[in-house]
Amino acid sequence: MAIKLAIFMALLAGAGGAFFYVQNLQATVDLLEANNAKLEAAVDEQKQVIEQQAKDTKAIAFAHKNQMALNAKLDASINDLRAKFHKVNASGKKRDIGSLAEQKPALMAKVINRGTKNAMRCMEIAMGSSLTEKEKNATKKSQINPECSDIANPSYVRY
Repeated sequence: MAIKLAIFMALLAGAGGAFFYVQNLQATVDLLEANNAKLEAAVDEQKQVIEQQAKDTKAIAFAHKNQMALNAKLDASINDLRAKFHKVNASGKKRDIGSLAEQKPALMAKVINRGTKNAMRCMEIAMGSSLTEKEKNATKKSQINPECSDIANPSYVRY
């Protein structure tokens, strides 16, 4: 009888241990399921962040491409302006604005003021100002902004 009682107690202890072991496993499974749900939410959030970064990268690349095109146009305008100031006349001499200003001061003031006004408009356009209808529709040389016709007058075609 004592052996039966000892075996019964051992079986009862084993069953109790198994019960607590299963309870512990169920608690662990619940904890792991909760952690898995959190991880899946974090993965979804990271996917959204990655998609937004991809969109932002495309937008930045597009803006960079546009800026580089504008810079190329501005560089061409600067080179054109340099050519105007360093123009060589028929006798082989470089243009001297100082001597022209001494000879015809009113004319040079008018030319310089008009050039300054045109150059300031070019800077406004380069900084993002929108084109006026007059600038958009200019097709003749007399209608354009000669300082930066590439960006100020998109309809103008040079001969």
